[in-house]
Amino acid sequence: MTSSTDTLTPTAVRPESKFRSYTRLGKLDVYDYYLSILVVLSAVIVPAGRFGPATAAMLVAFLLGEIFVIMALVAFDDLTGFRDGSDIANYGPDNPLRMKLRKPLVAGTLTAREALGFGWVTAAIGGALWVGAIALGPHRAMWTVLLIAVLYVISLQYSYGIKISYHGFQEAFIAALGVALVVAPYGLATGTFSWFVFVQALLFGAGPLMFGVYSNTNDVEGDRAVGRPTVAALVSPRGNAIFVGSLSAAEFLIGAVASASGIAPWWFVFLMLPATVLRARQYFLGFRRDDIMRARKLGFVVHRVSVVLLIAANLLAGWGAAA
Repeated sequence: MTSSTDTLTPTAVRPESKFRSYTRLGKLDVYDYYLSILVVLSAVIVPAGRFGPATAAMLVAFLLGEIFVIMALVAFDDLTGFRDGSDIANYGPDNPLRMKLRKPLVAGTLTAREALGFGWVTAAIGGALWVGAIALGPHRAMWTVLLIAVLYVISLQYSYGIKISYHGFQEAFIAALGVALVVAPYGLATGTFSWFVFVQALLFGAGPLMFGVYSNTNDVEGDRAVGRPTVAALVSPRGNAIFVGSLSAAEFLIGAVASASGIAPWWFVFLMLPATVLRARQYFLGFRRDDIMRARKLGFVVHRVSVVLLIAANLLAGWGAAA
């Protein structure tokens, strides 16, 4: 019996080194999730008494583990997308805006077996590094340890194993991953839960979520063809536009409610306004100018600006508390 992978023929492109293909498979050029550690660092470095060698070592180990776990996640995602044909459709000759080399399986520069091996090796290394981060951390509250364990297991199931993203939870997962990557190392560093840091984690998770929903808008036909139930694939174009607009508004409201309620300093919502303006610009590009791919690209800028603003907020709040 012929397997589904045997019936798919990747599109051959110019050859490149295996190392380069593996870095593409691991999406090392997309570092936006990894910025979570800078948000945590800014939250614990002031006042100075909370930051020491144990915290520094833990943050380094957690970051390295994060990199390897996410490399495993995206490798498994590419493998599943190749096997079910969605990546062939979304990165094929009918979609010249997508660079085929970013998908080594579609490009034919890696085999499915090589991608699977890469996924499991990086998953093992990432898991070991997170165990090391727990051991190095100055605090090991049970809720933090459990959060990291759940984060690890669920990350590998995003589009492999139980395939969370194929059961209607893709958008929620993308956001929750970003939230956990802030809350977990903060818990290891301080042993406490902070509502202000949680608000920052929500805003951090919104970044990957937003360029995810713009990608889904572009990939709607391929996702529908393989039964991947993203919101864009399930609703009408107008419904999807309303959904994305609601997420954009919610991002602003999170900061506004946090400032109004006292969870965050009163000035927090005003500090985050540059990101709010850019988010509005992103929506205008995507759903008024109908330029989804430019809007998706702008989403990376919005997220990175937001991270800089979150770091500034933590430093300002920390200096105020230390004064």
